[in-house]
Amino acid sequence: MNLMISNTNSRPAPAAKNANPGTDILSYATGECALGPVLVARSDRGVCAILIGDKDEDLTDDLANRFPEAGLIANEIAVHDDLAKVILFVKKPADGLHLTLDMRGTPFQRRVWEKLCAIPAGKTTTYMELARHVGARTSPRAVGAACAANPIALAIPCHRVVRSDGDLAGYRWGIERKRELLRKEAIA
Repeated sequence: MNLMISNTNSRPAPAAKNANPGTDILSYATGECALGPVLVARSDRGVCAILIGDKDEDLTDDLANRFPEAGLIANEIAVHDDLAKVILFVKKPADGLHLTLDMRGTPFQRRVWEKLCAIPAGKTTTYMELARHVGARTSPRAVGAACAANPIALAIPCHRVVRSDGDLAGYRWGIERKRELLRKEAIA
């Protein structure tokens, strides 16, 4: 794990000392939203992670596990605007969440995630419908696995995918969070 802490200045200071030349540097910060602690991380290309959990420490561990080759720098200034947008989105999902994303995944995962981004707030789709939109031979289980691998909660709205019978299925960030997000989006 390349976990590096900065003085919250806006440039990734000498933290790169601990990283190999050419190592991907991710700046991150945690905050509190209506769903609990949230972590936002960004590369120079955009937001690559929005993680939701119960404790800040668990979120930073999750980030390090998801990006084991990256240099991680706690840098509130670098992600301040992104974090503020995420917190506001949880309060008022009808306003949308407009972030530049750095989607990191397999080509299949990125296809699923791009389709998810097209689902508007207040709407849902099923794993089966999403599988059909992604590709004729795609299984709902493969779509579910892509949703579970999504490191960018909320901005890639996996919470908008439900079972064919309309019931809520698993959600990487917890079924109660999924229920709350869908409730907020429905009344918006």
